[in-house]
Amino acid sequence: MTNTQLVTALGAWRRPGVALARALADAVGDAALDGRLRVGSRLPAERRVAEALGVSRGTVIAALGILRDEGWVDTRHGSASTLRLPPEAAARIAPFSASGEDGVIDLRRAVPAAPHATYQQALLRAAERSGPLLAESGETGPGLPELRSLIADRFTDEGLATRPEQVLITSGTRSALALLSARLRPRAVAVEIPTYPDPLAGFRAAGIRLVGCRVTTDGWDLDQLQDAFRSAAGGLAYLVPDFQNPTGALMPATARRTVAWLAERHRVTVVSDETMRDLDLREPPAPLLRIPRSVLIGSAAKTVWGGLRVGWLRGPAALIAELAHHPLCGSLTAVPTQQLVASELLRDLEPVLRHRRAALRRQRDHLSGLLSGDDRWRFTVPPGGLALWLRLTSMRVDAVVTRARAHGLELAAGTSFAADATNSRHLRLPFTPPIATLDRVAAALDCACRDQDA
Repeated sequence: MTNTQLVTALGAWRRPGVALARALADAVGDAALDGRLRVGSRLPAERRVAEALGVSRGTVIAALGILRDEGWVDTRHGSASTLRLPPEAAARIAPFSASGEDGVIDLRRAVPAAPHATYQQALLRAAERSGPLLAESGETGPGLPELRSLIADRFTDEGLATRPEQVLITSGTRSALALLSARLRPRAVAVEIPTYPDPLAGFRAAGIRLVGCRVTTDGWDLDQLQDAFRSAAGGLAYLVPDFQNPTGALMPATARRTVAWLAERHRVTVVSDETMRDLDLREPPAPLLRIPRSVLIGSAAKTVWGGLRVGWLRGPAALIAELAHHPLCGSLTAVPTQQLVASELLRDLEPVLRHRRAALRRQRDHLSGLLSGDDRWRFTVPPGGLALWLRLTSMRVDAVVTRARAHGLELAAGTSFAADATNSRHLRLPFTPPIATLDRVAAALDCACRDQDA
């Protein structure tokens, strides 16, 4: 590896507020995950690296020490440092069911596997200090104080000043929505078409009328958004503005301001689902604005693991207090021991996020490359999230889903994401599986479409 190759691969690696050695080590690790630096190559000598990057040799030595401790480089006495992937960084992101290891690739849900080593370490730390918690009643009310503080600090660090009393812990976003619906009792909810199916099922079960607003990979239809808010006056709006599920669209600042204006005009409580917010695959990730005065819900399901049933709700302190005293709150809150595990993970989540973003970015680009240039479908490469949203140009989606199943690929049809049963030409195609499995996904989709042509 030459100095020029290293400098080019690292790009603008300095980060405000982060020590140079830490920032340099992180940049080297990210470049290795992205494939910009070849694993197995030897890094240039410390003095040459320092000169090329314009830093002191001491900074380079400190960065190499971090990389060595975290398993990114192997250094032998008298020879150069060799770049490698630590075992936990090389772990798969896709769960077993989506990896195709048992013959069937199940992509009906876009979910990640747990970061095994990190999660197990968090479990051990949580177990070691669970004594005081186990001595209590097991009722956590609005949530463990330390977890509420950690989440409040994350909001504050992102520019939204938040106090712990503005955060309520739930067992996931569905629980947060169920609690809000039970407290606010809306007659109608404005929802995106398409959107995540589980909230739709929850609203329907509660007898709430759904009012749709069209979203595509290009963004939100503002005319339909206005009509939806007018029809849902006095009720709720459930939106996913950040890497919308399933389209991957990112709501622009102008649309967010329009939403806030419409909400005030029609007395609609906007609920922003931020489950996908941390899966920003832009290079580098950029700050994201929020819809003013919206109630925010989020969870660890997409960033950590769906089996960690911990979510949160951020809103005005008065609303949080009301929700905490609602009769349903106790049954919709997260198990105390899982809250303790979540506290351990959220205390230092950035390494997990860096790994996931880099791997997902690489997998997204690989799958997009396999599918691009084919006139049987259209798609836009999403700036974040977990999936491609494919529009079939002439084929029936139900037939493609059936034929794909015969080739060992389970897919979710677009109709399952629509409140009005539209999107009948769309497929959600997660890019969570490893590269080799994505090759099989593309081949199976090709076969399914050829079968229909035949």
